[in-house]
Amino acid sequence: MSEHHFPVRVYWEDTDAGGVVYYANYLKFAERARTELVRERGLDQRAMAERDGVWIVVRRASLDYRASARLGDELTVATEILNTSGARVRLAQHVRRGEELLVEIGCELAAIGRDGRPVRFPPALVAAFA
Repeated sequence: MSEHHFPVRVYWEDTDAGGVVYYANYLKFAERARTELVRERGLDQRAMAERDGVWIVVRRASLDYRASARLGDELTVATEILNTSGARVRLAQHVRRGEELLVEIGCELAAIGRDGRPVRFPPALVAAFA
């Protein structure tokens, strides 16, 4: 699979008092990118939750910060699906300013049912990530 690219512009709300992106906001950027990836593959997470009783959750995330983004920067979050199974999806995400790598994110997704317990992904979701 090729990388999915999602553009992000850094706003005041994303920064600390010095105009530097607050570290936890990279997780928000990555979440938006993953949501758009799923949407572009024809899946509606809300409908899946209502219809199938399945929610996609982050099971694990790791971040490696290389450089800081600043107010007004135009960033790109690249998402690559590394592998899928019936119960997990592993992704690599990279936040860049132009060609400069700012943050590397490793992410593992899982699915939970209405009771909050782990379940297998619906077939449509597995196909979308394959």
